[in-house]
Amino acid sequence: MGEIKNRQMYVYLIVFTICSTAGLQAWRTLFDNYAVGVLGLEGKHIGAVQSIREIPGFLTFLVIYLLLIIREHTLSALSIMILGIGIGIAGFFPSFYGLIFTTLVMSFGFHYYETTNQSLTLQYFDKNTSPLVFGKQRSVAAASNVGMGLLIFFVAPVLSFKQIYLFVGVVIIFVSVWGFFQNPTDKNIIPQRKRMVFRKRYGLFYFLTLMAGARRQIFIAFAVFLLVKRFNFSVQEIAVLFLINNVINYYLSPFIGKSIVRFGERKVLSLEYFSLIFIFLSYALTESKLIIACLYIADHIFFNFAIGVRTYFQKIADPKDIAPSMSVSFAINHIAAVLFPVIGGFLWMIDYRIPFVCGAVFSLVSLAAVQKIRTDLK
Repeated sequence: MGEIKNRQMYVYLIVFTICSTAGLQAWRTLFDNYAVGVLGLEGKHIGAVQSIREIPGFLTFLVIYLLLIIREHTLSALSIMILGIGIGIAGFFPSFYGLIFTTLVMSFGFHYYETTNQSLTLQYFDKNTSPLVFGKQRSVAAASNVGMGLLIFFVAPVLSFKQIYLFVGVVIIFVSVWGFFQNPTDKNIIPQRKRMVFRKRYGLFYFLTLMAGARRQIFIAFAVFLLVKRFNFSVQEIAVLFLINNVINYYLSPFIGKSIVRFGERKVLSLEYFSLIFIFLSYALTESKLIIACLYIADHIFFNFAIGVRTYFQKIADPKDIAPSMSVSFAINHIAAVLFPVIGGFLWMIDYRIPFVCGAVFSLVSLAAVQKIRTDLK
């Protein structure tokens, strides 16, 4: 790993991953209190903003066309700058439509960086190294979440929402400016196709990406809601769970990357999907507050196994297809992000267990599909 850390691209992506993760964490931490306490918004407004926030993720296929006019690492820096601008100006537009506007700006920056980050990692690090790099990125992301949470905890009593947003945004913008003056590229890297790419042999990758998006939305949209609605978790208890999650993932994420290198994507992803079947069913059936807390932590841990889907793609892909395929896969992943929260909300109204049973079914289907993984074929 020491040799990897000497590569310019590794440092470049780690720095921007810290910015991306910490920025999103700041936005998430402040969002509900700002929306309700300052803007006086209702549940219907919150749901609308959260759905709109996912639209840029669905539009990441446009990255392909941006790469016609801008280099990919420069687009990463620009995306981080846009993320910083969206966060920094959030407090200057204290209205529902102002929140929608700043959320869209922030979200475009976040999602477009995540797309280029995945693409550049797969291009610059080989099949045995990329899982380790993805694991390290998840680890520093967890540490960034903890750091940002602690920062907001201490500054919230003395600074206004507007001041906190502005401070975080300005710091991120300054780091993005640093990125514009870096050149971490390698002239020996294979040039990427500058058009949309769909290939039949990538079908399993597309399907697993779609299923991962659906399962992720069940976790994001309904897991915490279940904890609060049915088990009466307080804000402090949710905060403690969040802290535990990130501390665990800080230490565990590098191990997940090493496991992929040692055991392969099929075994690691099979463990994830097999475990998630029981986690989702337990969400639906348990009546224990302690068990539901443990399930939430386990769910969060297994979410990190998803890097195996990307490293699987790296092993079967034409190296020229990585950049366009990452932007397409992000769009596929967010099809579920746009649709499932709305559908799942209606299902919840019928019976809160239904979305979690759906998650178990999705996991079972994914478990069957992942058995088809073959990394020795092109």
